[in-house]
Amino acid sequence: MRSITIEQFAPLSRQGGFDLIDVRTPNEFYEVHAVGALMMPLDGLNPAAIMESREQRREAPLYVICRSGSRSAQACAIFERAGFTNVVNVEGGTLAWIAAGLPVNRGIRRPISIERQIRIVSGFVSVAGTLGALISPWCLLLPGLTGAAMVWSGYTNSRAMGRLFARLPWNRNVSSGLPSSCGTCTGGGCSGT
Repeated sequence: MRSITIEQFAPLSRQGGFDLIDVRTPNEFYEVHAVGALMMPLDGLNPAAIMESREQRREAPLYVICRSGSRSAQACAIFERAGFTNVVNVEGGTLAWIAAGLPVNRGIRRPISIERQIRIVSGFVSVAGTLGALISPWCLLLPGLTGAAMVWSGYTNSRAMGRLFARLPWNRNVSSGLPSSCGTCTGGGCSGT
């Protein structure tokens, strides 16, 4: 696996014209990320789709960053197993990026995490169904089905509910360029604040 230190990457970051993906979780990304980085969480990484979206830059290096370098190394291994060898791990990750004084975007985050949204909606449906049972006993199906879905999700460790909530309009990240960016990024880099 190819790697690059922050010291080696710094001149490139100042020039621009590079593709950098951040494989941390959305909340980590929204809290702080390298300027120019696009969010591609490790647990949903799709190497073929990412490379295809790069069009003319498909052969250029794709730099991968995370918090400290561990998850980005895992992501590079995923790309290499998929047959893409032009990926480069950014050693030290975002922590080293910040320590080197390279530009970052801070405070771009969802008001409520997807996990909290699931808990809020599940709780609301359960309370609404229980109160609705005063009008019709059929309303008890709502808390029952909600509870069953939560048990199934926990038992199977399924992320189906998270994926469903991620598709809601306020959780989508729309950009041109690579998919799933922070929403303020364009093909020419990130301009978020």
